[in-house]
Amino acid sequence: MAETTARVPDVSSGQALAERITSELRKRIVGQAEMIERLLIGLLAGGHVLLEGVPGLAKTLTVRTLAEAIDASFERIQFTPDLLPADVVGTMIYDQRTGEFRPRRGPVFANVLLADEINRAPPKVQSALLEAMQEHQVTIGGETHPLPEPFLVLATQNPIEQEGTYPLPEAQVDRFMLKLRVTYPPKSAEKEIMRRMVAGPLADISPVVGPQEIFEARSAITGIYMDEKIEDYIVDLVHATREPALYGLRDLGPLIEYGASPRASIYLALCARAHAYLRGRGYVLPEDVKSIGFDVLRHRIITSFEAEAEEVTSDDIVERIFAAVDVP
Repeated sequence: MAETTARVPDVSSGQALAERITSELRKRIVGQAEMIERLLIGLLAGGHVLLEGVPGLAKTLTVRTLAEAIDASFERIQFTPDLLPADVVGTMIYDQRTGEFRPRRGPVFANVLLADEINRAPPKVQSALLEAMQEHQVTIGGETHPLPEPFLVLATQNPIEQEGTYPLPEAQVDRFMLKLRVTYPPKSAEKEIMRRMVAGPLADISPVVGPQEIFEARSAITGIYMDEKIEDYIVDLVHATREPALYGLRDLGPLIEYGASPRASIYLALCARAHAYLRGRGYVLPEDVKSIGFDVLRHRIITSFEAEAEEVTSDDIVERIFAAVDVP
């Protein structure tokens, strides 16, 4: 017990920090409590977040409002079919005064980048974000430029069945820590949304958290205690996506084309710690892993043609895996 206590960091500010940001977002956003919490987890755990849902569900408004609640730079890119990679990362331009080429930085050089409707641009444009998302740097004209810290990509996308969308490359999807599914609000919430939107301008948002507080929260999160049994639980969950037969899920094998990468284990452990931090706990419970598991795993399981034919989704597969793997 003494060893466990020594490893528990000070997490007393976790709930207060979450309440400050959430309270500010509530000035504009009605409902969507889970989406707001997941965005906070992404922000505090240092991971990019992808939000998927049909148009009109306040995805863009929520991300923009979160950026305004942070004392940091913000840029928004509207992804369209005619967008070019240089429109995202920047390019080299010729300076007539000096007779030399110099880099012109693109909108990616911001603390918070909103990639709006990211899957409406072709794959070569989407791939322009790969280096930025993974290494927090951008190469322009052979010269590498570091991005400002903290750096966070919050992307929205429409369901791929919609007209004019391109599926994201697997390599880019895997770089998102979380993929959230945003659904329609209940009737009571929609009534309040309607009232607010017709009443006049949106409420003003004030910055309530700065970069230093974010860095301190990230440091506290990485120090939260995780028992080895929970580490084994996370690894079992991820391995079950690759070798389901070993966990009594032999019939899932033909439905999975590719399982989750080791990045899933890393992000699942980090998000579970962040989930505990937001609840003021200095240790991780299995419930933390379960709560965040779908959002970490759903976009990392590539289903087969057989799964599509049987209308089995990655969420269905994750649900069965959680039911089959023993909880410590």
